[in-house]
This record gives sequence, C-alpha cells and structure tokens, in this order.
Amino acid sequence: MSIAPHSVLTLSSIAASALLCATATLAADVSSSSSAQTRFRQEMAVCNSGQSNQDAGTCREEAQRALVAARTGALNDVPGQYQRNAEQRCAVLPGSDRTDCEARMRDEGTVEGSASAGGLLRETITTTITPAK
Repeated sequence: MSIAPHSVLTLSSIAASALLCATATLAADVSSSSSAQTRFRQEMAVCNSGQSNQDAGTCREEAQRALVAARTGALNDVPGQYQRNAEQRCAVLPGSDRTDCEARMRDEGTVEGSASAGGLLRETITTTITPAK
C-alpha cells in the first residue's frame, strides 16, 4: 500500500496549521496573563498609596479578585460592553424616563463628580409646556 504524495502534503499542511494556531493561542494567553499581572501591580500601588476610593484592605482584595478573574477569562472588556450595560439599565424604565436615561448615558446634558468622590451625577433638563386650561 502506498500513500499518495498529495495526501502527505495535505496532512503536513494541516499539522503545520494546527501548530501555528496552538502557538498563537499560547502567545495570546501569555500576553493576557502578563497584562493582568501588570494591571494587578498598578492597582496594588494605588491601594498602598491611599489614592483609592476604598479602604486599603478592600482595595487589595478587589485587586486580587480582578487578577483571578482576568486569569480565568472572567473579565469582560469587550468594546461596547459599557454602552450595552448602560442601555440595559435604562431598558427597565417606562417611556420618557427611559428616553431621558438613554440621553444621560450618551453624556447629553451635564455630568459632575467622579468615582473617587462617590459617583457621577448625570443630569438632563427637559422642558415641557402644559396647555392652558
């Protein structure tokens, strides 16, 4: 029994492709892990400097949890995810409240505050004119 030359070539191509894919996946995992570790070190530096809006113990615990989540792929930094989350929060509101909420999430109106100060206050002003009776 003999093996056709084109079968060997095809099999070799498949093996080479699989090896390249595995190498690329491994490189991505190493890069992701390295990035997570770098982010963890930065977060710990903020915790230890007292610049966090949390007490130091809570800050360190959250940084550790974020590192574990990043290593297991549980963090979701997909582009557009923040916007989708905002839309979901507004979706539960009725009618014009929902429309106003969506406008605030698009940064229409004014935005004041910061996370370290306790949160953001988003405000839009809607003028309605009621007909005279």
